[in-house]
Amino acid sequence: DETDHSRESDLLMMRLTKPTLFTNMPVTCEDRDLPGDLFVRLMKDDPSTVKGAETLILGEMLTLPQNFGNIFLGETFSSYISVHNDSNQIVKDILVKADLQTSSQRLNLSASNSAVSELKPECCIDDVIHHEVKEIGTHILVCAVSYTTQMGEKLYFRKFFKFQVLKPLDVKTKFYNAETDEVFLEAQIQNITTSPMFMEKVSLEPSMMYNVTELNSVSSDNESESTFGKMSYLQPLDTRQYLYCLKPKPEFAEKAGVIKGVTVIGKLDIVWKTNLGERGRLQTSQLQRMAPGYGDVRLSLELIPDTVSLEEPFDITCKITNCSERTMDLELEMCNTRSVHWCGVSGRQLGKLSPNASLSIPLTLLSSVQGLQSISGLRLTDTFLKRTYEYDDIAQVCVVCPYTSPES
Repeated sequence: DETDHSRESDLLMMRLTKPTLFTNMPVTCEDRDLPGDLFVRLMKDDPSTVKGAETLILGEMLTLPQNFGNIFLGETFSSYISVHNDSNQIVKDILVKADLQTSSQRLNLSASNSAVSELKPECCIDDVIHHEVKEIGTHILVCAVSYTTQMGEKLYFRKFFKFQVLKPLDVKTKFYNAETDEVFLEAQIQNITTSPMFMEKVSLEPSMMYNVTELNSVSSDNESESTFGKMSYLQPLDTRQYLYCLKPKPEFAEKAGVIKGVTVIGKLDIVWKTNLGERGRLQTSQLQRMAPGYGDVRLSLELIPDTVSLEEPFDITCKITNCSERTMDLELEMCNTRSVHWCGVSGRQLGKLSPNASLSIPLTLLSSVQGLQSISGLRLTDTFLKRTYEYDDIAQVCVVCPYTSPES
């Protein structure tokens, strides 16, 4: 630490952290060894041991922090600052100022910016500062004290306290686009500290376009239970996956199919606790994804059954969206496959479709083969440009036989 020494005052800075559980090193031996039961009796008389479990390293007593400790991004840094008058004279107009210097800014953390009128010998001026750490890297706490002696001389000194802010979590995200306008977000969160974390909350705050549904719990007996269990601890270097489903709001649903380029999804809000309840919080920047390209025409399914009966007609609803910047005159053609057969007239005119407009079309088909079958064979033709768009493997449907043969 760099210090400008003074004649009257001294400055003390101490970080305020939670206490830790006292640990001791048990020493034991066998009964036939020379010490006999001496070590056992000493451990039983030791007030720091757990009665009945004296050989345990971890005790029940709390101890004050023995070092500065680690500071992680998202935690609250607390510090106790004390200015002590070491002289036998009264000093006046004492002003204590605490600034935190980071790589990008300088913050004033002093609780009060007004001067104390006087400070008697052997007396102190105490202050406690708090700051939620929002940057990683080197931080310097600059404590400056100015005062006036009885002779009217103005003196000034500073002390510097340097510490590092570390990254507590590693967050990775992946996006999955559904056949509908829904977007699935997978967030992988890894604990890169050296101690366990209690994950109090991991939530997604969506942007104005989306509503979000968390998929990190299961319902049983009208109660929702986390997929990670009742005790949501994340051990050091462990990774956990969180899943969210984002669906466009009704007012944005029509635009969702034609949005191009980068779109804002939302941001993750993560709250955790460590050791004896020390809380930390991180909020990511706005998560962005590249909207998938659908070309000039997008075809999606609005309605389709999960399971259908063999050789029985079933209905689906297709949604056609014009993603181009011109009006299209479309024609629909339905081509049968080996297992899936379309019911209705193929080659019918759908009419004109304006840019960014959508059209819903109900269709009927049946399957002649059991099992998981792929719906394919739709063709859209722009009659103006004579351009055909082919759509295969649109979705899958499970085909079952509704009849069971009698047992022989």
